[in-house]
Amino acid sequence: MDELQTIGAWWMWLGFGVFVVSMLAADMFLLGRHGAHRVTLREALTWSAVWFAMAMLFGGALWGWLDHTAGREVADTKAMEYLAGYLLEKSLAMDNIFVFVMLFSYFAVPLEYQKRVLVYGVIGAIVMRAVLILLGAWLIVHFHWVLYIFGAFLLVTGIKMFLFTDTNPICPETRC
Repeated sequence: MDELQTIGAWWMWLGFGVFVVSMLAADMFLLGRHGAHRVTLREALTWSAVWFAMAMLFGGALWGWLDHTAGREVADTKAMEYLAGYLLEKSLAMDNIFVFVMLFSYFAVPLEYQKRVLVYGVIGAIVMRAVLILLGAWLIVHFHWVLYIFGAFLLVTGIKMFLFTDTNPICPETRC
């Protein structure tokens, strides 16, 4: 594998980037004009449904584009890969909700400011994730042996987390 491969043209990536930035700007500035407020369950469910629908529309558009340009087999394969990746990422994001609740509680972030703090945190995470993924992919393409370093780092980190924690990660109560 000499270079990173993509199924999209440069204008698709540009359009995707513009769309993401536009939606973040709309969420932060247009929809947040009425000031800090407590997000209700109804509002959260509505926005979750909107974003899910947009993700499914994107998946359908991806399938349609690939069906037209690369054939049905490629379209089916790539659309299923997208859907699997989306669902995996969505399920992993559910873990983050518990982390957010713990952090907001620990730092006593008032309910009306939690959305703003969360949006800034997500933007920071997206930027950092993009930089690290692109850098990691470039390193792996050019220096395959770096996978062993990444693996060793994860192994050492996991062992340290397990051995040097004050509480048992399996059962945090001392009587277990």
